[in-house]
Amino acid sequence: MIFSLSSRILRTVDPVCLAKIGWNFGFKGARSVMMFKKRFDTTGEVFPPFLYLSILNSCNLRCQGCWVDVDKPRESMNLDELNKIVHDAKRRGNAFFGVLGGEPFMHPELFDFLATHPDCYFQIFTNGQMITPKAAETLRKLGNATPLVSVEGTSTVSNERRGGKDVLNRTLRGLQNCLDARLMTGVATSLCQTNIDDLLTKEWLQKLIDMGVHYTWYHTYRPVGPQINEQLALSPEQITQVRRFVTSMRATMPIAIVDAYYDHNGKALCPMATGISHHIGPTGGVEPCPIIQFATDSVRTDRDLFDVLTGSAFLKDFRETAAKHTRGCIVLERPDLVKSLAERHGAKDTTIRQAAFAEVSRMQPRTSQWREEEEIPEQHWMYKVAKRFFYNDFGVYRELDPAAHSPGK
Repeated sequence: MIFSLSSRILRTVDPVCLAKIGWNFGFKGARSVMMFKKRFDTTGEVFPPFLYLSILNSCNLRCQGCWVDVDKPRESMNLDELNKIVHDAKRRGNAFFGVLGGEPFMHPELFDFLATHPDCYFQIFTNGQMITPKAAETLRKLGNATPLVSVEGTSTVSNERRGGKDVLNRTLRGLQNCLDARLMTGVATSLCQTNIDDLLTKEWLQKLIDMGVHYTWYHTYRPVGPQINEQLALSPEQITQVRRFVTSMRATMPIAIVDAYYDHNGKALCPMATGISHHIGPTGGVEPCPIIQFATDSVRTDRDLFDVLTGSAFLKDFRETAAKHTRGCIVLERPDLVKSLAERHGAKDTTIRQAAFAEVSRMQPRTSQWREEEEIPEQHWMYKVAKRFFYNDFGVYRELDPAAHSPGK
């Protein structure tokens, strides 16, 4: 599996892109995690090695269950704000940044932003429809970004899930433009009731491999935001099915498969609770994660980003409260705690619609990734080693009382 995947990447990815993947993402990304761990162990300060930036709210699609204000007037971070975030983070050893939206390719300064930081690596979460051959070629020349293109199902399901016409074909055209430009290219899927049978399959992974896709990322649909669409959420048994499938395919298929919610032993974790990642929204608010749209702090300040994040009582309380009550997603399992934390710290609603408090009040507790009786360890040694040293819980979880945790049962 490793030989086939490595060979395929070496044959199909541009040499400049390969060099920056190896150095900016591989070496410097691992180093940033080690610096994070050392800082946390010695001073208790938490500055995430992986920051996710939603650079604007605008999008050309209207996806079911989207929590972003895509239908509201545009809010975005300008180039100076984005550059300050990255410059501040680089001084603390960071080199990897996730770029989200809305649709990031609608930001007029996206390429200028990427070009300003050749010593960093960026993962761009995109629907792919605005990646023209010219845009893909620009990314190839820059070499420091990987597009992660969202595919949400068959042609019919894609139109329904994403609120458009001919969605799948337009997305696949953008995906193919990336592959033609020899970019390291991934495909992401938010698994839900309408696409799990089509996309959580060996046949789908083989199709991605045949197309030339290098990695895939399975998320699970999270019913949050203004239109929760609870009927799309996976059942507890399906959540376990996803985990079992991912660990099995990682050991057999020559395509990298990303996940963000388990350690090497299959124990659930939350990237926000461990402190390995936080999110900055298009209005500048520093949020625990993308689906928690509350903030007490902003990047729109002269203060260094390190001081903003390490000095935030709100973020610290959120991490510790989440780790105390669940190894899973506090938003899904304990929306009441999310609301009380925001109220206790006087956090602002960072949405443009200004409805986040009402939305979280309406949420009902449900299962997330934490199911104690269904811990499925990694099968492949490469994933096991990588997670053990670079992606684990960093000791933030205390012993949890199973009786206090009913959603995952």
